Amino acid sequence: MKSSRIPGFYRLQPAERLASVVEFARLTADQAAAFGDPGLSLDRADLMIENVIGRLALPLGVGLNFLIDGRDVIVPMVVEEPSVVAAASNMARIVRSAGGFYTEVDDSVMIGQVQLQAVSDPARTAAALQAAIPHLTERGRGLHAVVEKLGGGLRGMEVRKLHYDEPGQVPEDMVVLHFFFDCVDAMGANMVNTVAEFLAPDIERITGESVGLRILSNLASRRLARARCAVPASFLDMQGCDGVDVAKGIASAYRFAWADPWRAATHNKGIMNGIDPIALATGNDWRAIEAGAHAWACRDGQYRSLSRWTVDDQGTLHGSIELPMQIGVVGGTICTHPTVAAAHALLGSPDARTLSGIMAAVGLAQNMGALRALATEGIQRGHMRMHARAIAAQAGAEQGEIQQIVQALFDQGEYTVGVARQALMTLRG
Repeated sequence: MKSSRIPGFYRLQPAERLASVVEFARLTADQAAAFGDPGLSLDRADLMIENVIGRLALPLGVGLNFLIDGRDVIVPMVVEEPSVVAAASNMARIVRSAGGFYTEVDDSVMIGQVQLQAVSDPARTAAALQAAIPHLTERGRGLHAVVEKLGGGLRGMEVRKLHYDEPGQVPEDMVVLHFFFDCVDAMGANMVNTVAEFLAPDIERITGESVGLRILSNLASRRLARARCAVPASFLDMQGCDGVDVAKGIASAYRFAWADPWRAATHNKGIMNGIDPIALATGNDWRAIEAGAHAWACRDGQYRSLSRWTVDDQGTLHGSIELPMQIGVVGGTICTHPTVAAAHALLGSPDARTLSGIMAAVGLAQNMGALRALATEGIQRGHMRMHARAIAAQAGAEQGEIQQIVQALFDQGEYTVGVARQALMTLRG
């Protein structure tokens, strides 16, 4: 039985790591080649955006040890920051011993908005729109016939009244029609925008008011992904630190983030350190995911933690996360970028809901790693250990010398270019 637990993986050379991943996921030769250099040709890049002149390469690593909903997963992660992949993999190793992560993901329902601006009589306009919902729903059906055949399509509508009253500015009343569209395996932006544009003339005719914006919302509050784990304190034992104290330290750090938005911003950034790299690797819109996540974090009026950590009477650490997840596994970049397509194959070609759950679980793992470091040795020490290879290179070490310079930095416990240069001089005699 294949397993995402591959001891000693970090000691292998990149080509050997790729061979292990290819064997795990049973990738084809073309899919394996897509992880090589350059991966994305200039011609294909020119199909993706405008005014292309080149490409910017970023490291693509893999998160190991993940057991999610009973399935072993190796997770592709595109990120430039040291320690992210290692921390997520390390926490996944601990959590898998306790049964792994479990996820729950909503249907892929996105929200579209059609705004009526400078409304003269908000109550009358809202009532007219409310009465017209059956008509508008019928009008919207059939616009995306293929999606409807797959079980998606319109899932309802609602009317909202808004009042703009910024100090020093002219007040304005608005009425907004929200419609809910199940995009199935697509991210859904183009689908939702098409529906909004199509309904706008009918909405103007029904209300006699002027339509302003008609576009999707990236606060995908009906498309939430959740992940959870439970880890006995004994699994968290560290050298010089009892597991119960580690668990309590993680929970204490969470409470700080719940209470204080300044701390919560950094806390949630750590969560997105796990989620964004998967979004990049799988060709998803990480900016939309970020926007939705941070809006969701302040849904009660204060910016708070996206995750939750508690310790029960037996000392078991319980972690959970909930956030909007706008994920697509069809169309767009997936069709044009060979490395993105290979990343999906590495994951087992999951549907949108499964990929959303994987991303939520990795975000929770990354958060756990950051909080454990903060509650014990401090974040900088572990981060600099992961950064040691880059420091050795900055000091002028050649490929064959880097590991010895890294070991010298470890031994001295000081991660600076100056120390690395001194170690290099000693090595070279």
